[in-house]
Amino acid sequence: MQIAYYPGCTMKASARQHEDAALAVLGALGVELREMDEWNCCGVVHSLTSDNLIRHMAPVRVFARLREQGADEVATLCDMCFNTLGRANLLAQRHPEQIAAISATSGDDLSYDGGADVLHLLQVLRDRVGFAKIRARVRRPLRGLSVYPYYGCKLLRPAEVGIDDPETPAVLRDLMLALGATVVEGSLQTQCCGAYHVVNRDEVVTQRVSATTEQARAGGAEAIVLSCPLCHYNFDALQPQSGAQMPIFYYTQLMGIAFGLDPDQLGLEEQQIALLPLLERHNLVHAPTPGD
Repeated sequence: MQIAYYPGCTMKASARQHEDAALAVLGALGVELREMDEWNCCGVVHSLTSDNLIRHMAPVRVFARLREQGADEVATLCDMCFNTLGRANLLAQRHPEQIAAISATSGDDLSYDGGADVLHLLQVLRDRVGFAKIRARVRRPLRGLSVYPYYGCKLLRPAEVGIDDPETPAVLRDLMLALGATVVEGSLQTQCCGAYHVVNRDEVVTQRVSATTEQARAGGAEAIVLSCPLCHYNFDALQPQSGAQMPIFYYTQLMGIAFGLDPDQLGLEEQQIALLPLLERHNLVHAPTPGD
């Protein structure tokens, strides 16, 4: 199975471990992500104003380049990119006159008709690969590891682009169960992490991160598993320094561990909060011996 791949900026910078782990586990599943030959930033945030068309130029350009490359669907790992591209795609389908206006500003270089599909990697895993095949590929089940799936906003809302029920999502839960983990759930799984308030109102993010990690810990979770790079940054960087901090995993990293892949492929040491001690306690990775 081959699918065109839009990485977005973060996968090439602060979320390299997510991309590295994803490519490793997809290789084990026989799925090839073919990175687009030419791509640009998705634009980050979908504009809700009707006359701010310039904000939509970036995602429309991504779609135009995708179609030029002969593809009609594209997968991405980043929740923000997925949400921005998905909503821009709806704009193209519902308001072609706005896309025409955007194209006109670029010398008619951005022709796009809204005919492509945007997939989040979790959709590919659930709907194309299937959890049964993922379960069959497990070599080192995550038995005894209790995780709290955290979804945040962009994966689920608005519902017209979300990949799961916005109130009671199941995709991360079902994936973790397929890997053999114990799943702890709670009411804060779909609450926004605070997002870009981390720039100038980090107390908002700290409060939300603290509330969610406290709920996860109270339910017996030892780690949080998520998909969004911005959520990952906020949970990894803004947990309270006092007391034990909860490890934060990308779902791709836990897939790699369960598949028995080389930990060096999974970027397990590229977080602020250490992941290896928890994995070592569960004998999911081996602690280095002196001289290694």
